[in-house]
Amino acid sequence: MFKLLLIGVIIVGKDPFALFGMQAPGLWVWSQENKIYACMMVFFFSNMIENQCMSTGAFEITLNDVPVWSKLESGHLPSMQQLVQILENEMKMNVHMDTLPHHHS
Repeated sequence: MFKLLLIGVIIVGKDPFALFGMQAPGLWVWSQENKIYACMMVFFFSNMIENQCMSTGAFEITLNDVPVWSKLESGHLPSMQQLVQILENEMKMNVHMDTLPHHHS
């Protein structure tokens, strides 16, 4: 997602640094003079980083500091449907836990 956004900004050519009152860095100027190369570099570098992250096998999802998905345990990444189901179940469980009476020792 970030990769496509960055490529889109490069192609459109609108200087995002000007919005913050900053001077455009040399890398931005170069990307505007060499849009095709810049887009290819963003694409390939981001793919390289994504592949490195995926190849480690360490992918976990936590909700409120509680692990709800581990690629190492399941052996695969969750589909979007599985992810939504996991989050819905966790949210329902959290609501249920909040309605239970608290016992003080």
